[in-house]
Amino acid sequence: MATKRTSPRSQSLAPPTAEWTKSFQRQLLGWYRRHKRDLPWRRTSDPYRIWISEIMLQQTQVATVVPYFIRFVAAFPTVRALAEADEHDVLRQWEGLGYYRRARQLHRAARVVVDQFGGQFPRDLDCVRRLPGIGRYTAGAIVSIAFDTPAPILEANTVRVFSRLIAFRESAAASAPEQRLWQLAEAVVPRRHCGAFNSALMELGSLVCTRRAPRCQDCPVSGLCAAFRSGEQDQIPRPRRKPRTEAVNEAAVVVRRGAKLLLRRRTADERWAGLWDFLRFPMVARRGAKLQKELVEKIERHSGLLVESPSHIATFKHGVTRFRITLDCYLAESADSKRKLTAGTWKWVRPEDLERFPLSVTGRKLGRLLVESQ
Repeated sequence: MATKRTSPRSQSLAPPTAEWTKSFQRQLLGWYRRHKRDLPWRRTSDPYRIWISEIMLQQTQVATVVPYFIRFVAAFPTVRALAEADEHDVLRQWEGLGYYRRARQLHRAARVVVDQFGGQFPRDLDCVRRLPGIGRYTAGAIVSIAFDTPAPILEANTVRVFSRLIAFRESAAASAPEQRLWQLAEAVVPRRHCGAFNSALMELGSLVCTRRAPRCQDCPVSGLCAAFRSGEQDQIPRPRRKPRTEAVNEAAVVVRRGAKLLLRRRTADERWAGLWDFLRFPMVARRGAKLQKELVEKIERHSGLLVESPSHIATFKHGVTRFRITLDCYLAESADSKRKLTAGTWKWVRPEDLERFPLSVTGRKLGRLLVESQ
């Protein structure tokens, strides 16, 4: 008699047995004790530092985060120090990590912790989830690692681990499949040592159960993994469809007046909100008289300043989300020697003072190019 094939949906609904769960917890925690990386946020149970690391690690590689984390907590050693800092200084410390909304929300959340919790990071999971910029995963990671409070986690690495463990063939991008993986995460998190367990899950996904070419021969739980048994580990989970990229042409214009350069603080509805930047706008024309005319008109429209013919000084290519941007950079002399600009939004600065201002990656490259060319 043929065995009835189980559908992916019915597979995902079956809770793990108590024996499977205990074996999984024991083997994973034993592996983690032997193989965990020595990372600065793992040397403490301070919820503030664990929180900072979790926010920085969102969509960012561990190797990139380590030096930023060390500098950030040196600049703002406590949640109160962060709350009392100017956003300008917070963004300057964050510069280069990208996704700057994380830094602004971190700053706002620090002020909530000081104002509503007396500077003591809350231990309650629901209170943590109500802080700006903290979702279900981040809240669970913080309370489990800092306070050893049982709380499930689900992020990119653990989605991959859980999907392979139960041969879950659906994409977790949709809400129903994601909810079923949350149910699995809740079922397997232990009552004790849950912080180490959650850290071990993420470590396993980062080092062994990788997106491409998973190292199943080194996996401590391969004997419990349905995808490994069926040979489907390279096909699970199903990859998300990549968005189509779009080519964009932009211009960055350094307006100079005497020995000073013009900076503009980007508004809340713009990319890189809160950072300072040179004039920047999309371009239609690419060369010749039409380009010069478009540049001069857009400089006047954005700043109210009249300039002499801008000269091209550099071209940078970079990506922002789905956009692939060609950024042509120009230097233009201001013809308005006395025109006043709105304080707080515009600022004339000397090139050597640019290091004090938080800039985008391309803004920083352009600023250093100008300093080196003096």
